[in-house]
Amino acid sequence: MTADSPALTTFVVLFAGLFGLVIGSFLNVVAYRVPAGMSIVPGSRCPNCGAPIKPWQNVPVLSWIALRGKCAECSEAISPRYPIVELVTGVSFALIAWVAIGISTGSITRLGSNVGLTANTASAFGGGADSIAFWLVLVAFLYFSAISIVLTLIDLDTKRLPNAIVLPSYVVAVILFAAAATLTNDWAALVRAGAGMVILYAFYFLLRVIRPGGMGGGDVKLAGVVGIYLGWLGWGALIIGSFAAFVLGGLFGIGLMVFRKAGRKTAIPFGPWMLAGAWVGIFFGQPIANWYVGMLTGT
Repeated sequence: MTADSPALTTFVVLFAGLFGLVIGSFLNVVAYRVPAGMSIVPGSRCPNCGAPIKPWQNVPVLSWIALRGKCAECSEAISPRYPIVELVTGVSFALIAWVAIGISTGSITRLGSNVGLTANTASAFGGGADSIAFWLVLVAFLYFSAISIVLTLIDLDTKRLPNAIVLPSYVVAVILFAAAATLTNDWAALVRAGAGMVILYAFYFLLRVIRPGGMGGGDVKLAGVVGIYLGWLGWGALIIGSFAAFVLGGLFGIGLMVFRKAGRKTAIPFGPWMLAGAWVGIFFGQPIANWYVGMLTGT
């Protein structure tokens, strides 16, 4: 099995997917316990009877199916949200790994001058500093995928974006991207990431000042994290990803009003749409920006 071979890529993608299933199980715990102020360290327990969850009962997705969606001790129904979150996390990890490796090896056509999950074209399996940098950046985006999922769950449940998750994300992103930039001397990407953080944080902070009830403090803090990731990829990703958040959130709000599920003054969690917009920018931001510029210039 040689470097850049389809078999090696398949192995890495499958491993990422299986790892994502495990992380998804952990995200369920985080989404439940962090908003409640509970520690995430103790083992899993049934929220109804408090019975400890045995290891064989805690296998992502499969245990829920084997138990027919019920607690083994009290037979209380277990929400299908648990396996869904595990499955979504696994699929997202596999997809991110597949796209990133495909772009780095050239098996997936690049959709812009600086698009994908890296800021350079180094091969994932080429060895050396560039390859190490690739894996550092991939880990950064897998981490961002995980916090996107858990923050979406928490914001929908509680209309909060906990500092315990958002603030450490700055540290993780800065460390991983700074290490990658050091290995590849791609300081332009790191500068863009820093600029993206400042720009989006300042923009959301200004929105909060202008309309205090429109944006929460958690949204402002999360905006800086989003800005780091989008800025790392390019200005097109930053612009499109930022704009997409408002488009998606606006369409959702309009849909709620059309079906009379909300009014004009109904508070709608914006964190999920910030994160959804960010992923639009990550995967499609640079191509959309290139297309728009080409349309304006006629090239």
